Amino acid sequence: MDIPADLGRVLVIIPTYNERDNIERIVGRVRAAAPAVDVLVADDNSPDGTGKIADDLAAGDDHVKVLHRKGKEGLGAAYIAGFGWAADHGYDVMVEMDADGSHQPEELPRLLTALQDADLVLGARYIPGGRTENWPLSRQLISRGGNLFVRLMLRLPLRDATGGYRAFRAATLQKIGLDGVDSRGYCFQIDLARRSLKQGLRVVEVPITFVERVHGTSKMSRDIMIEAMLRVTQWGVADRVAQVRGPR
Repeated sequence: MDIPADLGRVLVIIPTYNERDNIERIVGRVRAAAPAVDVLVADDNSPDGTGKIADDLAAGDDHVKVLHRKGKEGLGAAYIAGFGWAADHGYDVMVEMDADGSHQPEELPRLLTALQDADLVLGARYIPGGRTENWPLSRQLISRGGNLFVRLMLRLPLRDATGGYRAFRAATLQKIGLDGVDSRGYCFQIDLARRSLKQGLRVVEVPITFVERVHGTSKMSRDIMIEAMLRVTQWGVADRVAQVRGPR
């Protein structure tokens, strides 16, 4: 499947922290799956040398770019920095993708094709055709339970609001306003989907296969999960209070 030409310039943003065993492989897969798109590695000053590997890749391929950040500040901060870089360099579409191979670059054309009729496309594990591979039952229960909590608390018409494989139009990010986004962990993903729907934008889900990483360690932590639960609860309560009070 080819990349739709009418979408304009596409940038895949890959945040990294200690991904030296994965970065060359994932960048190569993106370049093979979608040769016309560019890749931005947003490295949080990885002590394992990921940034140097990314620089070497960029030196040999004009489609590969590197953004060196001062340190580890969270997934949300890395993506916001990447979005800002993309806007400064005139990209029309920004794609979020994990460095660890969990998101399949070969499915990128599917997301971009769906973006022709949408403002934000979410790669979804929990719709027909979507699935996870190599996840223990405990991880599946946590993920599905989290999405159910989000759906009920925020009343979002989404089956997978927490996934991190997604494609935005640049205009979408401008409209939802990133200045007010201060989520640092994985609730950043929920926040952007929530803001897009509040703005009346077209948000669609397409099925993806999520594969558990083989190399390196997951960045998911107890603190990240607690942040997500607290933020979702806060947003949900605020929405209900505003609804009860009505327009002023």
